[in-house]
Amino acid sequence: MQAEIERLYDEKPVQYTGDHIALFERFRDALDRGQVRAAEPDAGSPTGWRVNAWVKKGILLGFRIGTVTDMSVGNLSFCDKNTYPMKPIRPADGVRIVPGGSSVRSGAFLARSVTCMPPMWINVGAYVDEGTMVDSHALVGSCAQVGKNCHI
Repeated sequence: MQAEIERLYDEKPVQYTGDHIALFERFRDALDRGQVRAAEPDAGSPTGWRVNAWVKKGILLGFRIGTVTDMSVGNLSFCDKNTYPMKPIRPADGVRIVPGGSSVRSGAFLARSVTCMPPMWINVGAYVDEGTMVDSHALVGSCAQVGKNCHI
């Protein structure tokens, strides 16, 4: 997947095909599941972390491929790229999102036992590990890596 994402990012085609969109969706789904990360622990690195620059290219590719679409809910008007809808959260995910104006963009990973207090926002590429609380008025930015049992 890495080589395909990097090639497509560098080529910048005038028009994206169904195959390009399918590649991006596989990439975004891998982000959603935490199988692909923008950065990850690496004991062999001097910093203890390895940055995966190709993942940032994949995220930016999603914005290139996407088109602005209406994502309104009821009387609340929203327009954003169709490649990054809000992430659906189900009770089986083990994530708690308290009502009151919070959003998690698709392509963000939230581990079990994460708690989200309104209003807060978690952007694409973020990785939030288990037991963490994202508290009111917090923003977990694109590609942020949050450890276990943190309080943001």
